[in-house]
Parts: sequence; C-alpha cells; structure tokens
Amino acid sequence: MSSVIESIETLLVDLPTIRPHKLSMTTMACQTMVIVRMRHSDGIEGLGEGTTIGGLAYGPESPESIKTNIDTYLAPLLVGQPSGNVHALRVRLNRHARGNAIAKSALEIALLDAQGKRLGLSVADLLGGARQTHLPVLWTLASGDTRKDIDEALLRLEQRRHCDFKLKIGANPVDQDVRHVAAIKEALGDRASVRVDVNQAWDESTAVRGIQALQDAGIELVEQAIPAREHAGLIRLANRFNVPMLADEAVQDARDAIDLVSGGFSGAFALKIAKSGGIQGVLELAHVAQAAGIGLYGGTLLEGSIGTAASLHAWATLPEMAWGTEMFGPLLLEDDIVAEPLSYHEFGVDLPQGAGLGITLDEDKLAHYSRKN
Repeated sequence: MSSVIESIETLLVDLPTIRPHKLSMTTMACQTMVIVRMRHSDGIEGLGEGTTIGGLAYGPESPESIKTNIDTYLAPLLVGQPSGNVHALRVRLNRHARGNAIAKSALEIALLDAQGKRLGLSVADLLGGARQTHLPVLWTLASGDTRKDIDEALLRLEQRRHCDFKLKIGANPVDQDVRHVAAIKEALGDRASVRVDVNQAWDESTAVRGIQALQDAGIELVEQAIPAREHAGLIRLANRFNVPMLADEAVQDARDAIDLVSGGFSGAFALKIAKSGGIQGVLELAHVAQAAGIGLYGGTLLEGSIGTAASLHAWATLPEMAWGTEMFGPLLLEDDIVAEPLSYHEFGVDLPQGAGLGITLDEDKLAHYSRKN
C-alpha cells in the first residue's frame, strides 16, 4: 500500500534580524516564518516554509493568514491523500482554493522534501538534476544610512561573501535616494555591481526622472520601480532606458510572463517560489522567460534556511542565471532553526546535499523561537 499524508502541523517562528532591514513599505527587525511539518504513513516527515515580508506590507498573505489557511482549508485537502504524486496534489489544491500562493508553496516544498527522502534523491534530482552546485548570492544594503551601507559592502567584499549589492529605495524623496545610491556606487567603483529595488514606490513620471539619474550613476539593474499591475508602464520604461528593468511583483507566474513578453517587455524577471505557488510554478515561469530571451534572477522573500534551500534546488536546475540570486535570507537572521546552516563562501552558496532538501531541524531552537500561542 502506498504512503498517505497523515498529518500537517504549522508553526509560527519568529527570528530577529541582525539589523533593521529598511524597504519602501516597511522596516523589519524580525522575520516570521511559517514552518510546515508534514508526516506520512511510512514514517517520513517533509519540511516546508512559507515566508513573506513585513506582515501584510508585501502582499495579501501574512504569516498568520498562511498558518490559518493551511490549518483550516489546505491541510484537510491533503491529509489522507497518497503522498507521492505531487502534481496531482497541486491540482487538488488549486481546484479547491484560490490564490494563497505562499501557503501552497510551503506545502509543495514539504511534499517534495518527503518524496526526495522516500526515494533517496535530492529535490534537484527529482526535478531532473542540478546543473550547478554553487550559486552566486548578492547582498541587500538596507540600513538606510549611506556610510553604514558602504562599510557593510566593503566588509562583505573583504570576506569574499558578496560582490554584487542591491539597495532598497523608494521610502525617501527620489533625489535623496539617488544621492544615496550614487555615493555607494562611487565608493565601490568597479569592485562590485550595484542594483536598486524600488518596491513599486514610484509613479511612472517619477520613475523616468529617477531611472535616468540611476543610469547616469552606473547602476546595473532597476527592480520594480512602479506598481505591479502597471504592465504597460513597465514595458515603456524597459524600452526607454539602457539600464535593464527587473520585473518582480509584476510577474507572479507564467501567465504574467506571457503578458509582459507579448507586450514588448525586455529585461529580466525575478523568480520567487513563494509568489508562483511553489517550485513547479516558478519553473514554468522560468521556462517562458528562457524561451523569450528574458534574463533570470533568483529572488527571495527573505526565507530562512528551509525556504532558501528549496529555492536553491530549483535554481540549480536552470542554466546560469544572468543576474544571479539573492538567497541571503538566513544571513539576515541572528540565529537559525536548522542543525547545519547553509554554506556561504566565495561570493555564493552551496546547494545542500542529501535526500530531499538536505535540511535537518534543530528541535531545541525550533521550540525556542516558535510562537507559543
């Protein structure tokens, strides 16, 4: 008899960050992860993670809603079902529940982790095999203080931890943000690339002024300068400037990708397993982008080690990404809930080895940081 899903437990886990992380819509001093523990009748446990940024600041799912919707609606759709057919279970979730991409992603990660453990294969192996086992990782400079950001970047370069940097802007007047970014780029010179993420903070006319100044300052990539739904404006910006536009919130899934490409968008897409409903969904998006000649970037919702590992297994199956990855989430946290942290070195991170995600929980730390109510 084949294995079935016996139970699904969700935990809210609060981990402090190493410094305040300033974005256009919020400042984070703590990251809350939803950890999924999916137990199967053959004794295997699959681990998953659903994480977002700043409660409801980033999107329509919060950590609390992710947990509640898994517990109340999504878990009952899976408990008692055969464990191994991940595609069939994805179809079942999508047929009975709208949206909730992060919650569905957390469950799919747990299913793939369990299936890998069952078969003695890594998640990357389940997806066809890893093309790369060490992936580049940039660092986001988001203290909001120009001098602190410069010092932080120089330290990361000296440590050979990161050589590409992204700046979170949009919370301040555009001229102030541009001065901040230009000063950092000037200080780093040719030693590092500098990109910016506006997190949808500008309207199109402001974006025209800001992007021109950023282009003049030598910035290499501009991420989501205007609101996500303004596809036509994003296409106009991509065609107006030499500096490439990176679509993030504007491209959730393969359908968004087709809409942007058919409208004439050129530039890059930020891939995030959470916004695409899981690994299968994000790879569908990646394949559309590849067919259209759009550059790829491995994005994060600042997941911890479980969600980051899941992303790395997905990115490892793709050709080398034109714009690298930002899988630094665990480095932003003061502590971890896994027994063996991910290995960051030489401007990147190693793909975890072993069956499934290659991740084991530290039960004591999980208990310490889990929310008690």
